[in-house]
Formats: sequence, structure tokens, C-alpha cells
Amino acid sequence: MNKVVLVTGANSGIGLGLCERLLQDNESLQLCLACRNMQRAQAARSALLTSHPSAQVALLQMDTSSISSVLAAAQEVKLRYNRLDCLYLNAGIMPKPQFDVNAFFKGVFSSGIITMFTTGQGILTQKDCVTADSLQEVFATNLFGHFLLIRELEPVLCDAGHTSQLIWTSSSNAHRPAFNLEDMQHQRGTQPYSSSKYASDLLSLALNTHHNKQGLYSSVICPGFVMTNMTYGILPSFPAFLWTLLMPVFWLIRIFCNNFTLNPYNGSEALFWLFKQKPESLDPQAKYHSSTSGLGNNYIQPRKMDIDLETSEALYEQLLQLESEVRKKLKGKQK
Repeated sequence: MNKVVLVTGANSGIGLGLCERLLQDNESLQLCLACRNMQRAQAARSALLTSHPSAQVALLQMDTSSISSVLAAAQEVKLRYNRLDCLYLNAGIMPKPQFDVNAFFKGVFSSGIITMFTTGQGILTQKDCVTADSLQEVFATNLFGHFLLIRELEPVLCDAGHTSQLIWTSSSNAHRPAFNLEDMQHQRGTQPYSSSKYASDLLSLALNTHHNKQGLYSSVICPGFVMTNMTYGILPSFPAFLWTLLMPVFWLIRIFCNNFTLNPYNGSEALFWLFKQKPESLDPQAKYHSSTSGLGNNYIQPRKMDIDLETSEALYEQLLQLESEVRKKLKGKQK
């Protein structure tokens, strides 16, 4: 049977790069692009079909920051497919950051240059906003919308005698100090992106605890430092030509630091590799990093995540409680 794969945030960057690789490997896939902007989604679909005319590429409108959009999209998926083999939880946002120029130039000439470039640590702070559902936008988009999607799609993911995968696009910027269980949505902090990515690492572990017996397995990847629209938005005051000037620096750094994958194809290496593995053989506490050597060869590096079962379970319970609350609010509005 042809596998059914759904990718959130698939119209550009790493998501689109992944879709291209999946179809290069197997055009018989049933591939569904779940995107917020349908105009961009249609353009992505057309580009994929130009390269793979016989491919089955469907579109699904979904904004993971919107509860009603996620619920409607999940219903549509269940109408279209009786099973889902792989769900890529790739959609995400990073708020336009405040950039500390002085810290940047100090960092360029310090031993922390690689960490600074790959995580923004020390040079970026972010200000989040609130969605129409009264949730923090980064939390809702990167984590909670995906959690709700998984919950809604359990009937097609947890099918008897069938193994399915959840694969999260996380980040090397997922730091434990940025996350606080008492402030799950990161309302009081200045690192909502880092917090949301650390939370996704925790949630992946909890999902394995709760769903492995049902044949559902969750894994986490880091794409490395990739030049995408999100990356270009990190330093919004920089003119475009500066990125061109920086590219030789990035290539030089890659000789010594293999997480400078730089383009979406390389960055999707771990996403694609995981799809080819038996999910039950994977380490639930490992993050699988896309890596590119100085010669341009791609490979995978599994690294233990700084997470624990107790915290992951506590987060899972809080998310269930929040799910219950938002469903009650939604029902109240519908009445």
C-alpha cells in the first residue's frame, strides 16, 4: 500500500525541501501539504508536480495557531484518509527578534561564534503576541496546535496492526533554561521560540510513553543552520547583500562545525532519514541532527536530549488540561 504522509509548514524552506526528497525517493507516496497560506501552498504543489508529474500531492488549509483551523483540518484528513503513516510536525514561527549589534560583533571575535550563529544566544530577544484563542502565538503555532492535531488524528495514527510516525522539527535552540512548567506558554519570558522547541522535545518523549503500545512513535530532529525565510528574518535590519558577504564565512565554519547545513535539502536530511527507519528501533531520548561535512556530504548525528520523563509527563498533563479548556470555550462560542 502507498504510504500516506502529511507535512505541516510544507510550502517553503525545510518542509518543501523534505517533500521534494520524499518524492524523489518514491513518487507513489500520497503526500499532503498542510499550509496556512493556500496561494503559497498551490505554488509549492505546482513546483513539486513539475518535477514529479505523476505524484499524488494534495493540499490542506491549516493554521496551527488557530484552534478552529486545526480541528477543521483534522476532520478533513479523517475524511480523506483511513490511515496516516507519517505526520511531520514542521510548521513553526519565530517572532521578529530584537538584535543586539554590539553583542553580535563581540561574538564574532569570541569562542562562542558558532553557538551564536546557530542559536542566536546572547544576541536575540523576542516579543510574543496573543492569538484570537487567547494563547501565546509561538506556543500555539509551534507546539499546542500540533498537539491538538495529533489528538484529533489518533484514529488514523493509532491503527491496530499498523505503525505510524510523528516527526518533529525541533532546534539546537531548544534550551532547558528557556522553559518553565509554571509558564508553559512563556508569557513572562523573552525566548518563546526556544521554550516552544524545548517543549516539543519533552512532548515527543511523553507521546512515546503514552502511544508506543498503539504503534505510534515520535522522534525529534534538528535541521542545523539553514538559510530559510525564518533565518533571513532573524536579522531584519541587515541588507540582503550582507548575507551574500557572510556566506563564505558560513562555508568556512562548516569545515569545523557540521551543523551548518545551509540549504533546505541538507537541512531535511534527518527528516528524510527517519522516514526510512523502523520507528521502534529509534531512541526516544535522542535528537537526530542533520549534518553536512566540509565537503558537502550529508549524514545524521543522534544526540541525547536534555530532557527527563517526569517533566515530559507533567507537560503532557498540562497540555491535556489546556486542551479541555479550549474545547469548552469553543463549544461555548458555538452555542
